[in-house]
Amino acid sequence: MQTNKWWIGLVAAALLCSCALQEDVYTLDHRVAALERHSLELENRNRALQKQAEALLASKVETSSLDQNREDDAMALRSQYAELAAQLQAYQDQRQLLSGRLDEMEYLLKQKLQGVESHQSSGQSRLDRMAADLAEMQKRLTILEQSSKKKAGQTPRPAPAATPVNKPVEPAGGGESQTDTALYATAKKAFDEGNMDAARNGFEKLIADFPKSTNADNAQFWIAESYYHEKWYEKAILEYQKVIENYPSGNKLPAALLKQALAFSNIGETNNARLILKELIAKHPGTSEAAAAKQKLESM
Repeated sequence: MQTNKWWIGLVAAALLCSCALQEDVYTLDHRVAALERHSLELENRNRALQKQAEALLASKVETSSLDQNREDDAMALRSQYAELAAQLQAYQDQRQLLSGRLDEMEYLLKQKLQGVESHQSSGQSRLDRMAADLAEMQKRLTILEQSSKKKAGQTPRPAPAATPVNKPVEPAGGGESQTDTALYATAKKAFDEGNMDAARNGFEKLIADFPKSTNADNAQFWIAESYYHEKWYEKAILEYQKVIENYPSGNKLPAALLKQALAFSNIGETNNARLILKELIAKHPGTSEAAAAKQKLESM
């Protein structure tokens, strides 16, 4: 009886243990199933994440490639821009240089034009002054001539010492040049001997009878010299003027200018004297008369 009870108890215990084990197995199986489902979900999520990662990586690669292409294009554009900027700067520098040269050329041209205009204006002013001075000199010469005539009519000059005057003798051979030469030689001899009246008469006759003689300009000069020696400077000035006006290409022109200036200086007309001396130096440089004129100007 007791044995049956033990066996029954053992069977009951086995049954109980069997029930407990079944429940544990069910629980474990449920958990395993849950874990498998969770693992599958995780695997699916992992796959999805892997796909996303691959897509993202591909996107990054594409983006990186695109960025690299863009960077390359940007670098190429920057290089072209830098080259164009350098060319533009070079063009601007060249333009600035050319503009500076153009301004310089315009300035120099303007200076030259102003110099030419100033020179022309100065030359015109000098011509105007010379014309005015010549007009004034002509006016004074006219006054001097009138004064000379008046003095000649009112105050007789001292008579020179009597000196026999030889009349011009015509050579036996005749001819104009021989008579001209004889008249000139006789008048010059009288001048050298101090007989100024006889000298003037002879020179005046030569000019009247032989106006185209090669000695005519010399004769007129010695007429003026005769008055200068007598210190009749006003009359001498007028006679020197005849040499200047009537014989502009004669060999006595520089001497006539010098002596006329000296005559003006002797009567106090220093302005006229200076004007004539300057004209002599300018028109007849290199002559002994020009050298004498320079010395006279320095002493005035």
